[in-house]
Parts: sequence; structure tokens; C-alpha cells
Amino acid sequence: MNAHCDLLIVGAGPAGMAAALAAAASGARIVLLDDNPAPGGQIWRDGPQAHLPPAALQHREALEEHTNIELRCGTRVVAIASPNALLLEDAERGFILGYDKLILCTGARERLLPFPGWTLPGVTGAGGLQALIKGNLPVAGERVVIAGSGPLLLASAATAKRNGARVLRIAEQASWRTVAGFMARLPQWPNKVAQAVGLFDPGYRCDSHVLEALGQDRLEGVRLRQGGKVVELACERLACGFGLIPNTQLGQALGCRLDGEAIAVDAWQGTSRAGHYAAGECTGFGGSERALVEGAIAGYSAVGERERAHALWPKRRHWQRFADTLERSFALTPALKTLPHPDTLVCRCEDVPYATLAGCNGWVDAKLASRCGMGACQGRICGPAAQFLFGWQPTPPRPPLSPARIETLLCLEDRTG
Repeated sequence: MNAHCDLLIVGAGPAGMAAALAAAASGARIVLLDDNPAPGGQIWRDGPQAHLPPAALQHREALEEHTNIELRCGTRVVAIASPNALLLEDAERGFILGYDKLILCTGARERLLPFPGWTLPGVTGAGGLQALIKGNLPVAGERVVIAGSGPLLLASAATAKRNGARVLRIAEQASWRTVAGFMARLPQWPNKVAQAVGLFDPGYRCDSHVLEALGQDRLEGVRLRQGGKVVELACERLACGFGLIPNTQLGQALGCRLDGEAIAVDAWQGTSRAGHYAAGECTGFGGSERALVEGAIAGYSAVGERERAHALWPKRRHWQRFADTLERSFALTPALKTLPHPDTLVCRCEDVPYATLAGCNGWVDAKLASRCGMGACQGRICGPAAQFLFGWQPTPPRPPLSPARIETLLCLEDRTG
């Protein structure tokens, strides 16, 4: 079954929701899709234990009021079907959806770095722990250590504590001086000051990072470097997150140019491909406020409402300054490159250790020699890790972009046959 829309928006997080609402008044036929069961993305992720902020609920209600916005949750992109059509799959079927304009709001994912013991049960990403708890993972009474870099650590700790966990330590790799400088600049964004105060935790330590997860069959403790000393803490859960990586796979597959790790966009949120826009964290991490304004600019631009898009440029500059400050303040220290031991797995899907990759000349060489990045996650975990550890540039994605049923892939044959 083939279908067509005027505007397709991939990703129903803050940016995607804002884009749909901005474009809706034009009367365009809009499809907003997401692979999660409900809109909100990762930052407004729903679930049995989720506490959605008022802004998330307001955006949901607003989407329901527009009959020209079709929300398709539980739907993922499998492949590019033609220049202006995507192969999609939901729980029931695969189908091809054509479009006139497209806005990529594919968000970001956690950067996970390898260290001894990181594959033990009980070790997750910091955002991953948040998602699991919101999905009803019981953590009451468990001892939790959170490590890595950036404000996500504090947010993850707050979610864990709200659900009964004992957060023993939040290990931030940035220095006290850097974090103090960041806090000194926060009054430029008053609501961020309130957030920081609300998330403060007495277990927060700077100049601190994970060295090793301890245990045999599952996590039993963690070894940390704190300043000039090494400390060990017994715990049931360790959550590590070393910043965010923009989700650019679909953008790359569509031929959109990258700027560093993110999708490159112009002042109208347009990508290097005509009629294709991008907004939110796939263009760089900056929080929900930046994502919302970028999404609105993209939505207005896509339907030709350039005056309304232009009016939002000052607000975008305001939140871009916050994003730039955040990136500078929580840049990863080179010391984290020394965490893996020779036998530490870097590619968990194909069991490829650090020593094997250290002898390779690049990403393609690593794939040929070891199958690194060729497992179930298709390099989404080990790719950014190898980029940080060795400076390798990941290769463009190949279809299918996500696991799919044979029946779904046959839709491409039906279209060409």
C-alpha cells in the first residue's frame, strides 16, 4: 500500500512536535512518525513511571486538535524507497510513504565508551537507565552510581531517586573549575538555573570518572578515579553517559551533508538537499528549548511561512549560545581514551576487543578484519566509541536502516516491478 503526504516529519520529540504544529495552519497534509509508542522523544519519554512536564502534555493536546496532522507512533524507517519516498514498518505491515517536503527530527543517542566490565548486567547508559525506569524497571532500594559527563547525569540521578534508588555517586569527568564557569553563565538562561538547583545532588563529584565495573556474573561494584585517588563503591547499578551523538543515519542516507557529527543546516533549518530540513538534536545537542524553536523554524520554512520562521531567529540564537556553552564545558577529556584494556570489548555485537582494533587503519579496515560494527546495532554503539578512541570517521549507513520483516522489504520490489 502506497501513500503520500505534503510534509513528512521523522521523529516526534520536541522538535518534531513543534515542526508539525508550526506547519499545521497552512493546511498541509502532515504525517508525524516515531518509532516509540507515544510522542515525546527521549526527553519527554512516556511510560508507567514517567512524569511528563506540562510542555509535553500541551504539545500532545495541540497535536490532537489538528485534523491535518496524522501521528504514526510505533513506526520506523527501514530504507529509502525513491528520491521522495521512505519504506516504513509498523507492528502490522510495511508500506511506502511519499512526500513533498521532509523534516528530520531524529534526535540523538548516548555516547557510550568502553571500559573493563562495561558489558556486565547492571551496567547501562545514563539515559538508558532513565528510559528503563520510566518503562517500569524496579530500582527501589538499589545502590546506583552514575558516571560520565553533562547534565544528563543529574537528570538520570533524579529519576532514579524519585523511584526509590540510593544514588551513591555522580561522577562528572569535567573539572570543578569548568563546571563552576558553566554555572556562572547559567543566569543568561534563568529557567536553567532553577533546573540546576532542583537537580543538585550531594553525591556529585567533578574530576571523577569510571575506571572499571566490578563483578563476575553481574555488576557488584565500580572503581572510580576521583581527582588523584582511586575509590571503590559497591552497587547494583552503574549508569554511564559521555554526552550525546546526533542521529544522522537517515540524513546521511538521504544525501544530507554533515557538519562534524551533526546534520548541517542553513538559517531556515534547510539541509544540503532541497526540500529536506532538519531540527533538534540531530543538528547538535542543545536541550528541549533549542529543539522546540528549531522545529518551529523548520515547520514554518517547509510550508513557505518565512516571515514567521525569521521572527524566531533571535530565540534560536539565545538557545544556541546555551548549546555552545554546554558543549565547551563538558568536552571529554583525552584521559577517557585510556580506559579500555587490550581485552576490553569495543564492539559488543561481534565481540571485538580493543587490541584487535588498535592495529587497524580505519573503520573499513576494522570491518574487514574483525566485523566490527556489522552486528545488530550496525555500529551505533561502537562507531562513536571508535571515533573517539581512534579518530575514525564512520562510513555512511547501508539499508536496511533498522531490522525489518521480509514482507516489508518486498514492498520495494513491488514498487520497482
